[in-house]
Amino acid sequence: MPQDDEDRSRFRSLGRKRVQVSDRPRDLMEGGTLADVWTAQVITLLPEAFPGILGLSLTGRALAERLWQLQVIDLRRFGEGRHRNVDDTPAGGGPGMVIRPDIMARAVDEALALSQGRLPLVYLSPRGRPFDQARARALAAGPGVTLICGRFEGLDERVIDHYGIEEVSLGDFILTGGEIAAQALIDASVRLIPRVLGNHGSTEEESFSQGLLEHPQYTKPSVWQGRAVPEVLLSGHHANIARWRKDMAERLTKERRPDLWRAYLAAQGADPEEDREL
Repeated sequence: MPQDDEDRSRFRSLGRKRVQVSDRPRDLMEGGTLADVWTAQVITLLPEAFPGILGLSLTGRALAERLWQLQVIDLRRFGEGRHRNVDDTPAGGGPGMVIRPDIMARAVDEALALSQGRLPLVYLSPRGRPFDQARARALAAGPGVTLICGRFEGLDERVIDHYGIEEVSLGDFILTGGEIAAQALIDASVRLIPRVLGNHGSTEEESFSQGLLEHPQYTKPSVWQGRAVPEVLLSGHHANIARWRKDMAERLTKERRPDLWRAYLAAQGADPEEDREL
């Protein structure tokens, strides 16, 4: 293989120099990297899964406009033997396979070299700390993130400890791999980058932005299937509308997410044990 082709195969850098949204998301995997652009690196056994949904809609347009960039590192390239094996049986016995630390370390070292060590390392794992809007906001404010997508029974603990990798979970459920979770985490972070959504105010009123679930939304027609838009929303009285929206957000949060409600009260200096009337 020619040296240039080999170098290009070492990693894929997503984004285009031309401001043009492609009908084929994989076309976004052309172009060089920019040092001052928010960057998502993804270490995965399924590089063909990217950009996936990230190449469409607002994130895809932002990718084409170089508001952020995506680098995909194929873990299989670092495998051993004719079949490029990356895993082995669990120490101590048991079902499944575990990704070897030496194999993953080679991919992580390449990611660190490409990013000059600027990006935090995050392993998508069901045992990790729950990912939330605050973490998405923190990532969006930084230079980017390097995501490690697990497969099989997971990743050897030693490589996690060696690199001080942060473990993050999307919830109390199991996926077949970390690729879907990686795309969700990237989407949640990228949309908070200035100019991606266009209307910055839309991120200030949505769920979790104030520690509450979002209030109900309505639009035209004013009556549908016998159900009317709440009169206050049609009143034009902005103070009353704001009060109604806050009251509804508090009510929904208390009913559906008591954990968030307790945290919200605590942040306001109220006693979380007290039952606040709404």
